[in-house]
Amino acid sequence: MSHNPIRPWRNIDRRTSRQIMVGRVPVGGGAPISVQTMTNTLTTDVAATVAQVQAAAEAGADIVRVSTPDQDSTRALREIVRESPVPIVADIHFHYKRAIEAAEAGAACLRINPGNIGDAKRVAEVVRAARDHGCSIRIGVNAGSLEKHLLEKYGEPCPDAMVESGLDHIRILQDADFHEFKISVKASDVFMAAAAYQQLAEATDAPLHLGITEAGGLRTGTIKSAIGLGSLLWAGIGDTIRVSLSADPVEEVKVGYEILKSLGLRHRGVNIISCPSCARQGFDVIKTVEVLESRLSHIKTPMSLSIIGCVVNGPGEALMTDVGFTGGGAGSGMVYLAGKQSHKLGNEAMVDHIVEQVEKKAAEIEARTAAEAAAAE
Repeated sequence: MSHNPIRPWRNIDRRTSRQIMVGRVPVGGGAPISVQTMTNTLTTDVAATVAQVQAAAEAGADIVRVSTPDQDSTRALREIVRESPVPIVADIHFHYKRAIEAAEAGAACLRINPGNIGDAKRVAEVVRAARDHGCSIRIGVNAGSLEKHLLEKYGEPCPDAMVESGLDHIRILQDADFHEFKISVKASDVFMAAAAYQQLAEATDAPLHLGITEAGGLRTGTIKSAIGLGSLLWAGIGDTIRVSLSADPVEEVKVGYEILKSLGLRHRGVNIISCPSCARQGFDVIKTVEVLESRLSHIKTPMSLSIIGCVVNGPGEALMTDVGFTGGGAGSGMVYLAGKQSHKLGNEAMVDHIVEQVEKKAAEIEARTAAEAAAAE
């Protein structure tokens, strides 16, 4: 909300972490929390993969991960990297040569578990390739693929086992004098993942990549991710996030931004505040919001819009939003601009008029931001 002051009780004190670079995107060290997703196309299908990367980037993805399970995939990666508008992370499992090939192909980051790719000599080769080609590394610990000796030690996947695995992998990289890494300790169990991240946050200053892995479909996975990631982010833990959904990667990006927006950690696009509707509504709130979400999806400028069906809460919500509409009676309602009553409007013209007002406000904010940036140079 561009016209409202920052309230101190909304502030989140973020954990202090050191900063690394994933291509041109800073991660950690106070940088904005980046949003990631992963393609689900065959990597060897370059056109389909690039199209998915571009769609994710258009939705706001800062970083996109691509699976590289074989040599054909790392060959395709070179062209994907060349055409991608955002840094590409190569997802590596077990075979150290794939990591070297991905680094040579231009990947910005390698997602690996150093302990799973062979002996110290092979790890050293991967580290050398990452260093030579400007790659960072993400250590990716997952409750579903913990090392055998840790499962034997702890009896089952648990936060202690995950953190021990992560710290073991960290030592491998540090012993190789490589420090450009971030780390994740993902689990499909919200409690296990949250506890592991809380422990890890106290044990290292490395940037943390947050995720609830295999969270489920769009609705279930969104709820699990919102609870798990939201609780950690609220505690100041997390430098980059990926929402794992059995859904289009674009949906992962959208949910990621909604989680960050709800905590005031990052803003992109229009935040619509709307009532659930009831018998008091002066217009069809649910249908109106559905249409507005679609028609305003192109707006990237952070701003707020309230759509409230009646005057019980409508005026109060409108006072805190950039644009607002509150239902009244006799087929009309009140338009609010910058928190103030502006003019009455018939319900039949509401959607088009609100879209026009939001676009106008977004243009004003963009122009002011550009002018301030120019003045600062």
